Amino acid sequence: MTAYLFTGGQFLDVKTKKMVEGVEVLIEDGIVRDVSNKPITASSAQRIDLRGKTLMPGLVDAHVHVVATLVDLAANAELPSSLVALRTSKIMNGMLMRGFTTVRDLAGADLGLKLAVEEGLIDGPRLVICGKALGQTGGHTDYRTRFDNRPLHEASLGALGRICNGIDEVRRGAREEIRNGADFIKIMANGGVASPTDPIHVLQYSREEIIAIVEEANNVGTYVSAHVYTDAAIRRAVECGVHSLEHCNLIEKETAELAAKSGAIACPTLAAYEGLAMEGEAFGLKPDSVAKIETVRVGGLRSLEILRDAGVPMAYGSDLLGQLHHYQSIEFSTRNKVLPAADIIQSATLISAKLCRLEGQIGELSPGAFADLLVVDGNPLDDISVLEQHDKLTAIMKGGRFYKNELAA
Repeated sequence: MTAYLFTGGQFLDVKTKKMVEGVEVLIEDGIVRDVSNKPITASSAQRIDLRGKTLMPGLVDAHVHVVATLVDLAANAELPSSLVALRTSKIMNGMLMRGFTTVRDLAGADLGLKLAVEEGLIDGPRLVICGKALGQTGGHTDYRTRFDNRPLHEASLGALGRICNGIDEVRRGAREEIRNGADFIKIMANGGVASPTDPIHVLQYSREEIIAIVEEANNVGTYVSAHVYTDAAIRRAVECGVHSLEHCNLIEKETAELAAKSGAIACPTLAAYEGLAMEGEAFGLKPDSVAKIETVRVGGLRSLEILRDAGVPMAYGSDLLGQLHHYQSIEFSTRNKVLPAADIIQSATLISAKLCRLEGQIGELSPGAFADLLVVDGNPLDDISVLEQHDKLTAIMKGGRFYKNELAA
């Protein structure tokens, strides 16, 4: 039995959004066994004195693309799957080293990658997957140019999505992704930045197609996530039963209130536009896509205010591609222009855990949860940027195993 007793530090309680002194945490066999404001007796546990540092849950990024090894997604889909898998292992390790102990993949990752993490073949975050995203011809999963009518490389691990048209095809697509191990279903219901032929305003999939996909997800006890930017696309998705609303940059007050009433969760991804604006073109983003970045970037911060005021829960998402994955943590300081640090941390823990359907298991340090934790040199409630400074993450544990430990013996 491997056991650790953490003592002597500050405890960041993500439920109350407060820093608490004098809390001890006992870890045994990869699980949080006890959390107490009184001394815990555990003679067999290795005692770790945090000496004033902050103990907090591991972070959860609810919108990543671990198989997006290139910004140019069309080129990514043409890479050998073996090469994509090996690059992906490096990308996932980078996420773990930034303190993200669980990630929800929003298109591309398959069951093999999830099992590779569980078996210890990849040192990466716990993985929640949707398999391939479903999209229509000419939609956000169609990365062909207007003059390219060749079939897509949908079978490649590097292809983030598949094309399905019509009610029968979308039902089959949803069923196949679920059979292949998807934890939820992702659809493209709006135009996007990375795809070349669909302007942001374009609505994708008919209402009937979306409703059919939602029914297939509901039939197996899961939900549908939708790529949506515009107010019209978000409203239509909510009305059709979509639960997870990705991006939401151009949402308006009335639609946000409808989303809150329906119980939907939003997942803003502002880091993506910051990264693309800084370096996307240099790494192969097409001119048509570059021109679309500012449209959604400008609306991003305003959308946070609208979602907050309407009471829509917001998960943490980064949505970065290829060479831009290293910007994953800037979502913290970007959101902090509008939202308080405590709310953002709750987004990256409890709310994202709920969207992963792993409530009580991740995103919190409470008895019975996985032993996913960070030791931070600093107070994230006072200065959230410490979560972006990786030298401030002095220890990273996932499932009771240290993946980084720079604490004094």
